[in-house]
Amino acid sequence: MEKDYERDSKIFKAFCDPNRLKILDILKSGEHCACKLLEILDVSQSTLSHHMKILTDSKIVNVRKDGKWSHYSLSREGIQFAIDYLDQMK
Repeated sequence: MEKDYERDSKIFKAFCDPNRLKILDILKSGEHCACKLLEILDVSQSTLSHHMKILTDSKIVNVRKDGKWSHYSLSREGIQFAIDYLDQMK
């Protein structure tokens, strides 16, 4: 099977920003609404949207729409893929 370097780079881009690491840390406790993340992080809606797009594109974070709000949670599969990828580097 051929490696998909484009996809793989998106996964690691998710971990390369302090705000995204903070979001991942928050999501460890469970699903959170974008409104709650906005409160906790004290960032603009557009900044949060930018970070969440990177996190969801990487498949590290899942998104669930409920009305006008998005709810985010960690993706066990995405995180396991990152762990397995790094494990192969040993």
